[in-house]
Amino acid sequence: MSSTTINNPEPSANTLSHQKVSRLTSTALFAALICVTTAYIFHIPFGVNGGYVHIGDSLIYLAAAFLPTPYAMFAGAIGGAMADILTAPVYAPATFIIKMLISLPITCKKDKIVNVHNCVGVIIAAVISFIGYYITDVILFGTWGALIPSIVGTLAQSGGSAVIFIILGSTLDKAGFKSTMKNKFGI
Repeated sequence: MSSTTINNPEPSANTLSHQKVSRLTSTALFAALICVTTAYIFHIPFGVNGGYVHIGDSLIYLAAAFLPTPYAMFAGAIGGAMADILTAPVYAPATFIIKMLISLPITCKKDKIVNVHNCVGVIIAAVISFIGYYITDVILFGTWGALIPSIVGTLAQSGGSAVIFIILGSTLDKAGFKSTMKNKFGI
């Protein structure tokens, strides 16, 4: 047996299976929380085209700060699209794509949820969200002139979600939640 094997043991199949189940379960839990938060909690109708302002994106950011990128992308996409199916179905296909993309600027690779990278990431996510939904409105409704209302809605939604993300993330960071989840469940 070499010293490499002793110092860097390969994870067992059981450990890898447990980690995969934990990640899939966490992804499903985040998707459900994103759906409920987006569709029903602080859900404020906005504009004439069926859009609404919500703080569900804060949970997409949290999912991205906890889960590896592919899992976070699917939690956001599924949760957001399901919320739209329940409240504004015309947006569901676009939301599926946009919510996947807004999880990309956030990382789970840092020890803390709230860090410089993730704070900059929520700003980038707001820009992605604005561009995505503005293009969606243009395609669906031909509303090139709705730039100002779109900016106001995006600022309210993204700004509120960023603040909630920072508050929740800071609270969870103080409690050591991320390291506990990583050590206990491999997330």
